[in-house]
Amino acid sequence: MSTEIKCPNCAHTFPIEEVMAEEYKKDLREKMVSFTKQKDEEYSRKLSEFAQQQKQQEQAFENQKKQQAQLFEQKLEEEKRQLQKVLEENLRKSIASDFENKLQMLDNANKDNEEKLKLARTKELDFMKKEQAMKEKEAEMELQIQRKLQEQRVEMVEQIRKQEAEKTNLKETEHQLRVKELEKQLDDQKKLAEEMKRRAEQGSMQLQGEVQELILEELLRNAFPFDLVTEVGKGVRGADCVHHIRNQFGQECGKIIYESKRTKDFSLEWIEKLKKDMRSMGVDVAVIVTQCYPKGMDCFGEKDGVWICSFDEVKAVSYILRDGIVKLFSAAKSQENRGDKMHMLYDYLTSTEFSEQWKAIREGFMSMKLSIQRERDAMEKLWKAREKQLEKVMLNAAHIRGSIEGIAGTDSIQLSLTDDDEDALLLG
Repeated sequence: MSTEIKCPNCAHTFPIEEVMAEEYKKDLREKMVSFTKQKDEEYSRKLSEFAQQQKQQEQAFENQKKQQAQLFEQKLEEEKRQLQKVLEENLRKSIASDFENKLQMLDNANKDNEEKLKLARTKELDFMKKEQAMKEKEAEMELQIQRKLQEQRVEMVEQIRKQEAEKTNLKETEHQLRVKELEKQLDDQKKLAEEMKRRAEQGSMQLQGEVQELILEELLRNAFPFDLVTEVGKGVRGADCVHHIRNQFGQECGKIIYESKRTKDFSLEWIEKLKKDMRSMGVDVAVIVTQCYPKGMDCFGEKDGVWICSFDEVKAVSYILRDGIVKLFSAAKSQENRGDKMHMLYDYLTSTEFSEQWKAIREGFMSMKLSIQRERDAMEKLWKAREKQLEKVMLNAAHIRGSIEGIAGTDSIQLSLTDDDEDALLLG
């Protein structure tokens, strides 16, 4: 069954599951959008980085090819120059040997050129293979990312569909329960309306008074849930209901009886009757709840020891009377057993338990005091011994100083351990 909450401003009720499902759905959508956006940004960043790396590799390969071509041309030119020089030198020696050497050198040069060309083609082929492998790897990576994104989209869509289906089923169940509940309430209201119509047609003043009594009891129970409100049955002598007042400890502090009247004229006999009920039931306060006041009264008040108020004022009057009874009970309770408490306190102060506890406190105090005195005596003894040692050192230093000054004469030699005045004070 759904749990409904009520708005404190507009009093509209709505199921809390619907709010939680909407918030959960909104959170899932935000997470899906954030995840898709994050993956797209990551794929774009990786694609741009890969394109930049590919561009840098192509540029490096072009530069390398240019450098190799330049080196090859320079080397070829150098070899041509060397070959020409060798041919010129060998032509001077021998035409036949020069011709053979020239053919051999040209053959070697052709072989070298073929080897270099073959090596260059091999390197270019390797580079093209690496480039193709890199492109294939990039395509595979993009395909994997798209597959993963598609799987996550499918999972999130399926999850949202399940939530929507559960929410729809829940709403249908709640709707059916609500319809049944409304039908039951409508039947109850019809029965109640018919019963009220029948009672209204009877026009019974007794019934009207009983309704006011029931409303009064319900009002008191709602206002004071921890108190006890009892109904006085029909045919029993006494008021309509009794309010048993309890404090925060559950102790009964007193009683208030209520008499409900719903007539156009006030009768003074009600006061006398309620005063007799007070004496017979041992009640502290009595209240008459009426639609009309006696002569000389236009609002709630006390008359001949009985409180009189209207139905609109009964809640405030009951609060005031209840508070006064609770305070009187607390004051009386505080004065109970006052002499007994004094005797108990005197017995405790003169008991062996108090004497032993005080003796333990005194022994701890004396032990602490003796410990402090012992520490003080030990420190004073140590200070006196050090003072005697210091006087002995200063006296011997003064003797040495006098002997040296007698030998040195007027020559100034500083041998004081401290200032002169301090030496005199220490020796004095």
